[in-house]
Amino acid sequence: MRRLALGLGALVLGLTLAGCGTGSSTPSNSGQSGQTQPVTLHVGADTTFPPFETEKNGQVTGFDIDLIKAIAQKENMQVDLKTMDFQGLIPALQTGDIDVAVAGITITDDRKKSVNFSDPYYHSGLSILVKKDNTTINVPDDLTGKTVAVKLGTTADLMFSKKPGVNVKRFTNISDAYSELQNGGADAVVFDNPVNLNYIRTGHDNVKIVGPLLTGEDYGIAVRKNAPDLLQKINDGLKQVMADGTYDKLYQQYFGDEPNGKIKH
Repeated sequence: MRRLALGLGALVLGLTLAGCGTGSSTPSNSGQSGQTQPVTLHVGADTTFPPFETEKNGQVTGFDIDLIKAIAQKENMQVDLKTMDFQGLIPALQTGDIDVAVAGITITDDRKKSVNFSDPYYHSGLSILVKKDNTTINVPDDLTGKTVAVKLGTTADLMFSKKPGVNVKRFTNISDAYSELQNGGADAVVFDNPVNLNYIRTGHDNVKIVGPLLTGEDYGIAVRKNAPDLLQKINDGLKQVMADGTYDKLYQQYFGDEPNGKIKH
């Protein structure tokens, strides 16, 4: 199982062996001079979740990406980013291929069985997106008998898997779900509200959000199990970026004056 990458030298070997024997999750990294060297934090991300994660011209950017880099810097860690599909993130944490995952991951009791979560960093919820000329869907109950596009493995997918009377179409990439709506193959897309809002704001003014939010959800940074020291570092770093204004600056950059998602601190 991959652990946080360590520096070179005999001291590292000793720490690694000690970690294997004791379950230590975040051994320190020290150079020969005694100075602490940055530890590599292996981060998994789904880049089809704008404005939290997106990839353009080979560059991965977004609120989550900038936030985890800021947290890592506070805790003397260096981010090694790995991109993958959303449904692959938790399995990658379980096998140790990554240490943490960021992808607007909703904190749920079911997911807590497989991974640990940081303190919340964003408040979200599911919203209903329809074509602007749609007059038949106004509230959640109107989805009965309709075709709804969702992203595979998300809370929207889980919700509608249990809802009778709704035809559910699942997509690996949310952009494909939006295309299905635009092409008439779905009556609505149900997905995280900030991403639906971002879709409207980025040149898609022929769609609208209707009704109240279906859920209230908090996003957390997913951390591999049996790594309490790492979880503590992530939470400590998050507290620091909230305290020094970094969080507010990033929030303003990606969400403007939208108040609903910001975690009070």
